[in-house]
Amino acid sequence: MKLPTAEVRRTVRLGLEEDVAQGDATTAALFSSSVSAQATIIAQQPLIVAGMAAAVQTFLLVDPSLQLSVCTRDGDRAKNGQTLLQIEGDGRSILRAERVALNFLQHLSGIATLTDHFCRAVRGYPVSILDTRKTLPGWRALQKWAVALGGGINHRQSLSDGILIKDNHLALFKKSRRPVEQACRLARRNRLTHLPIIVEVESLAEVHQALAGKPDIVLLDNMTPNMVKRAVGIIKNRAQVEVSGGITLKNVRAMAAAGADRISIGALTHSAPAAAVSLILSLAQRSRGRPS
Repeated sequence: MKLPTAEVRRTVRLGLEEDVAQGDATTAALFSSSVSAQATIIAQQPLIVAGMAAAVQTFLLVDPSLQLSVCTRDGDRAKNGQTLLQIEGDGRSILRAERVALNFLQHLSGIATLTDHFCRAVRGYPVSILDTRKTLPGWRALQKWAVALGGGINHRQSLSDGILIKDNHLALFKKSRRPVEQACRLARRNRLTHLPIIVEVESLAEVHQALAGKPDIVLLDNMTPNMVKRAVGIIKNRAQVEVSGGITLKNVRAMAAAGADRISIGALTHSAPAAAVSLILSLAQRSRGRPS
């Protein structure tokens, strides 16, 4: 997935606006003039780097005179203790940008790294790991980009990207004898373009209904690996099989072995732990005088 440059700039500006638009009271109280400093951002765990472009943009927007040396780029694998980015210049500017820059690196690297763990867990099976729309408002493009960096596939970017018939849509068809089939047929008849039709089912009986409605993808929601295997046997390649709900690193390989074509995981974006990344700041080697 291509770097969403416009989204990076927009989100960085928003991050800086909410953090330093009114100034940095602590730094202003301690340093009345420029302090020559150097900083190093270090990975404190093995990770997939994501958010480097945003971090660089953050430092340069705060102070274009800062000198940056990018040691790892977005998508790179980094080892524990590896240097990701070096910064030199006014220490006050580094302090102002630090938190926002680290927020991008920690959060997005966490998403990319977790996605990589899931992709590795299903290695050897012809299955794709997908994200969902469970993203932070305003961060969707960046979070889905981080998923792609980790080896995952992006599901719908928005409601306009596909027809996904979920349980709450089906709730409005409950007076129908076969709500899943009716919803699929109605969606196929009324779709304006050839968008894929995905229907969520929660039982094997609904799998049969879905097949009668001829969807492109049957989404098996909150099923056990054994139920997924039985559903795959019923579907018999008449539609792709997507599995979602309750997917963890402990059961994802079993879901792949059961025959799923796609496994969608909301946790990739809504629950990825922040990657351990830190910034170490010190006076520049060539200037060890006391701050004014």
